Amino acid sequence: MAAATSSEKPVMLVGVDESEHSFYALEWTLDHFFTPYTPNPPFKLIIIHAKPTAFTVVGAAGAVDILPHVEEDLKKIATRVIDDVKQICIRKNVHDDVLLETVEGDPRNILCEYVEKHHASMLVIGSHGYGAIKRAVLGSVSDYCAHHAHCSVTIVKKPKIKH
Repeated sequence: MAAATSSEKPVMLVGVDESEHSFYALEWTLDHFFTPYTPNPPFKLIIIHAKPTAFTVVGAAGAVDILPHVEEDLKKIATRVIDDVKQICIRKNVHDDVLLETVEGDPRNILCEYVEKHHASMLVIGSHGYGAIKRAVLGSVSDYCAHHAHCSVTIVKKPKIKH
């Protein structure tokens, strides 16, 4: 049986942010679906960082004069996230068939749009482990994607350390 080319491989999309939960989900994904199959993993990997807009961070009532400073900080965070993702991929020996992108917007919408755009078979995201009240107030990217993404969604929880 011939090996599948990257254009024939199903797409796995991983959403990342600056949280440790997100990086754990990425490492979990690489450990389970990519590293064991090097050099020919069964999926094409797309890693997306959805960078919020300065306006959404500051809010409608925020001072307009601080928007450029917030935007600069958000760009630095996005650069750091992508650099960290690259290092994780290098450490896990995953570098073929990988696309890294930073996209500005609401992560819930961006991830669901990218599932459609790339015809992803699976979306993987980390769980921040918020309780019901915090999820209701802040909104949960994982809950939203689980209900709206048109593919299988894997929500990876970082195990709690028991003392």
